[in-house]
Amino acid sequence: MLLFNLFTNPLQFIAFALAILIAITIHEYAHAWTANYYGDATAKLQGRLTFNPIAHLDLMGTIFLLVAGFGWGKPVIINPANFRNPKLDSLTVALAGPMSNLFLAVILGLLYRFVPLPAALGQVMLILILINLTLMIFNLIPIPPLDGSKILALFVNEQTYLLLQQFGVTLLLVILIISSFVPAISHFISQTVAFFFSLITGKSLLL
Repeated sequence: MLLFNLFTNPLQFIAFALAILIAITIHEYAHAWTANYYGDATAKLQGRLTFNPIAHLDLMGTIFLLVAGFGWGKPVIINPANFRNPKLDSLTVALAGPMSNLFLAVILGLLYRFVPLPAALGQVMLILILINLTLMIFNLIPIPPLDGSKILALFVNEQTYLLLQQFGVTLLLVILIISSFVPAISHFISQTVAFFFSLITGKSLLL
């Protein structure tokens, strides 16, 4: 069984903070790269096609990650009018972030399972896997500014989506508060993360 006692172990907390930087950077870079690949250079012109984590950190999203264990990076701005197939390409760009986290988690998980590693490095890799899976699952929730909302935007009218955008962060704060009393949402996220974590690493995640 694996228990992350991050806040009583300074070294694990440092590893946790670095894992957040890496996971968010990979996630947002994937959005920017995919948008640029499909013909929209908006993110590139805004300096988002970079591995510099400072360009991708969102204050509220980072606070969520540190306090609640789930969060997001600074949303990558796209202009679907620049895409050859606006709806399909927008969907691909939206999925690129979560899928990049899943890909990184799988690669690290395979290395952890089949390559002998020093214990300290193995712990860091497990934390990286955990953070990447958490970022992937949470960002698929269909509430702005999360990636799931961009997927939802393909299936709802513009007025509904604009309303969601206006109150998205507030709604996420409400969900965070509610989940502290009725932890159904956080439980769902945690159990989903635990399932993928066990599948990839072969270790049980004690939550």
